Amino acid sequence: MTIWWLVALAVTMVLVSILAFRLHPFLALLSTAIMVAMLTTPAQLSSFASARLADGKFTDAEATAFVGQSASARVADAFGATAGSIGIVIALASVIGGLLMQSGAAARIVDTMLRWTGEQRAPEAMAAASFVLGIPVFFDTVFYLMLPLARSLRRKTGKNYVLFILAILAGGSITHSLIPPTPGPLQVAAFLEVEIGAMLIAGLGIGSITSVIALAAARVINHFVDLPLRDEDGEEIRPKTQRLASAGDQSTEIPPKPPLWLSLFPIALPVVLIALGSTIKSVYGSEAVAESELLGWILRLGDKNLALGLGCLVAFGLIRWVPNDQRRKVVSAAIASAGSIILITAAGGAMGKMLYQAGIAEVVGSIAKGFPGLWLLPLAFLVTTAIRTIQGSATIAMITSASILQSLATSGELPFHPVYLAMAIGAGSKPISWMTDSAFWIISEMTGMTEKEALRTISPMSAALGVSALLVTVVAAAIFPAV
Repeated sequence: MTIWWLVALAVTMVLVSILAFRLHPFLALLSTAIMVAMLTTPAQLSSFASARLADGKFTDAEATAFVGQSASARVADAFGATAGSIGIVIALASVIGGLLMQSGAAARIVDTMLRWTGEQRAPEAMAAASFVLGIPVFFDTVFYLMLPLARSLRRKTGKNYVLFILAILAGGSITHSLIPPTPGPLQVAAFLEVEIGAMLIAGLGIGSITSVIALAAARVINHFVDLPLRDEDGEEIRPKTQRLASAGDQSTEIPPKPPLWLSLFPIALPVVLIALGSTIKSVYGSEAVAESELLGWILRLGDKNLALGLGCLVAFGLIRWVPNDQRRKVVSAAIASAGSIILITAAGGAMGKMLYQAGIAEVVGSIAKGFPGLWLLPLAFLVTTAIRTIQGSATIAMITSASILQSLATSGELPFHPVYLAMAIGAGSKPISWMTDSAFWIISEMTGMTEKEALRTISPMSAALGVSALLVTVVAAAIFPAV
């Protein structure tokens, strides 16, 4: 079986399993990985082993052992390697996010930003707050937190409901695809062999500019779509003047919240440590770091697992603001949520590794040589967009695309830093959000949109996010190719 038939069969199996049979993504990806491993011929495995032997990644003994491995053993090894790479980070980030939510720290960040900007700049405040919270907290959770604020603003102003909703997407959705420690960017960084620090710095820079552009797009969409405020039965709620509710809580009794500095510290600490470690490594080099004890310590603190661990430790300072009846549950609930994400991401990593071992890297690498320079970024964008639009999940689209395109980054022949390829893949995971996307239904149901209204608002917004992120990535790669 040629490699392209194998790729087509793998993508088809994932799509059919999820869309037609409603199979859990973990089972869909794992079964596809096993299928690809079983259909990979001994000749393909020997070719892969010879290539790894030539570039020094395999010894003679390792190459011989690899060719003799069973399909299930190779899948298990790839699954374990992926889980070991991203499992701790995702679990710790989930705990940080849970503590931020339950303690009221997330609401403190939102309230403070809104107070700083005032009602006239409420969309900017909502986008900024969603962007910050989207780093350690999954997007659906950010949306749950922010939506009561959007509804409160709509009641108070009597207009711009679409703008308030899309402002949440402008800030929170883009972090899901560009900035670690969310699982998609983590896995793409692993496939493309991009340092987490570089991924974080690029994601923060490109993501923040994209959010600004996307917010402008949200204002345009808001101009053409007027969405009334509806109750759970779909009946319109007439606007009336009322006090602006605090994010995530509309009761008259407002519980105490942590101070702003403590609310932001668990997010800022790991971001700063990882970025600092990556910067030191790129500026000073390995030899200078090895000779300096101080630089060595900073580099160790910048390790993604240790940095997130320290952030998690700081986040436990928020436990005093968590209601007594929730303190025992907050960590276990966060870890349980992370467990599902880790399984899905590790299964996707295994599938990608099986395609890599089958020889997709060499084939794509030879084709990509015909694409001049920066045109490789739109290519990565379009591949990811096609997969995302068909099956709905941004994370699965990123994993699948990165597994197909990984040779572009690892070949060393890119005219720019491979982090830009990772950004283009992340940008491609945004369009098009429609019926196949679970977030599409979450947003439409919670906001009271009809399907037609959702297609006129959410889908154009997701397209604007993706295209904006691609344009910013291409410009950045042209101006700062080496980073």
